[in-house]
Amino acid sequence: MDDLTLLPAQLDALLTGETNTIANLSNAAALLMQTLPDLNWAGFYLFDEAANDLILGPFQGKVACMHITPGNGVVGTSFAKKEVLVVPNVHEFAGHIACDSASESEIVAPIIVNNKIVAILDIDSPSLNRFSTSDADIITEFAAIVAKHF
Repeated sequence: MDDLTLLPAQLDALLTGETNTIANLSNAAALLMQTLPDLNWAGFYLFDEAANDLILGPFQGKVACMHITPGNGVVGTSFAKKEVLVVPNVHEFAGHIACDSASESEIVAPIIVNNKIVAILDIDSPSLNRFSTSDADIITEFAAIVAKHF
């Protein structure tokens, strides 16, 4: 990934003044897709507490799985562990949910508001080993900006 340290600040500027969560998540997904090279999907799964389910939210990319149970797949594991996950090869991740067979690597980050996960940011790449530790740091900060505007 190129030097993308400005990405969280760009997101903050983009979302400032907008209070609609769907609009903010939509623009956050679009910013990721237009800024990060070598992606095939970027978007959000929103946590429905009553149903104990992660529901497909705003995204950019091909059609996606609509429901993910907490604890299942990369997204559900991130939710259960309440942490960012970098998966260099999704085919080696136990329980990976293949929503798009073209995806090879993935990074996910929880969106935490008032100490509760409200969503999971999910980013997929068609390349193996696409995401680095520095990418994880930037995506962690990006997720915190999303939470600030949630």
